Formats: sequence, structure tokens, C-alpha cells
Amino acid sequence: MARRSQPADTASVQNGRVHTSFPLATGSQLGYQPEQVDRFLNDARSAYEGVTEGEAMTSAAVRSRAFAVKRGGYSARYVDAAMDRLEEVFYERERRARVRAAGEDAWWDETRQLLSEVRGRINRPRGKRFRRRGMFATGYRRSQVDAFLDRVSEMFERRELALQPAEVRDVVFHSQWRGYDEEQVDALLDAVVELILATR
Repeated sequence: MARRSQPADTASVQNGRVHTSFPLATGSQLGYQPEQVDRFLNDARSAYEGVTEGEAMTSAAVRSRAFAVKRGGYSARYVDAAMDRLEEVFYERERRARVRAAGEDAWWDETRQLLSEVRGRINRPRGKRFRRRGMFATGYRRSQVDAFLDRVSEMFERRELALQPAEVRDVVFHSQWRGYDEEQVDALLDAVVELILATR
């Protein structure tokens, strides 16, 4: 599940120099397209400081943002770490705004409702937790998704944060014919990240 990569794009060179805010990928490794990363982070900073108009930046938008890849781009692990921190900053601001608007009790009611929905999905039988893709389509490998969700279920049962948000965001599933529907799985993983952040 590559959550922050897109097909390769063109190089980013400004005034004859590669613009770098992060270490670059080396050798044959692919990195994120620098221009896209810089533009997004500048937009996010402006949105957080309230100096831009238009659609507000959200933690969900940060989590789902994908960047093109190229040789010599920004090292993915450094960018991903920055994106993870940025998501948490926006999420905390959203949480405070929701608490101010509706109160602490309403916030926790919503969190408990989300937990109930996630548990309902996870408690389904292995191999039947999500819709399967069609006969001639590939999806996430069911055994890998189920094994990861068993870890999530154990975390909830023990009421311990044994998983970090980055582990959920960055989990990778291989593909198989008639695998689990990717959109359904990704939506659940987004909900798991939100629950982890909400209960910190």
C-alpha cells in the first residue's frame, strides 16, 4: 500500500539548482519529487497560519497526499516523517476546535462511535472483513490485511497503544487476484490512525 507515491514525474530544478529541504535519495533509490513536496508543505504552513483563503487543510488531506517519485528526489523516509508530524499537528488543532464547538463529551461520543465501527469490521471472520475485488481484478492480499488487523484488534483489546500511527500509515500489502478492495481497507486504516491520535 504505497500511500504517498505516484508515477514518476519530471525533475525539479530552479535557477539551475535542485531545491532541497530534505536529504536526497541516493544511488538507484527513488525519492519524492522535490517541487511537489515543497509546494505542499508551503501550502500547509500557510493554511495553518491562516494566511490563505479557500479550502482548509485537514489532517486527512495530509495523510492521503501522494507525491510523484524520481531518482534523486527527496528521501522518502524523511518526508514521510515530516508528513506524519504535520498530520498530527492538524489533527490536534481539529480536535481542539471540535471540543470548543461541541464540548468534550461530544468529542468522546464520536470517538467511541468510530471505535465501535472499526471493531465491527475487524471482528468479522478472517477472509471476509472487506469486499473482494472481481474475478479479473487484484486487491490487497487478504491474509496480510487480516494479520495486520489482528494486531490492531489486540491493541484495542489490551487498551495499549502498541501501534504507532506511522506503522498504520506505512503498512504495505501485496496484491492478489480477488484480494480485498483497496479503498475499503484504506478507509479503515485511516480510521485506526484517527483513533490512535484521539486516544493519545
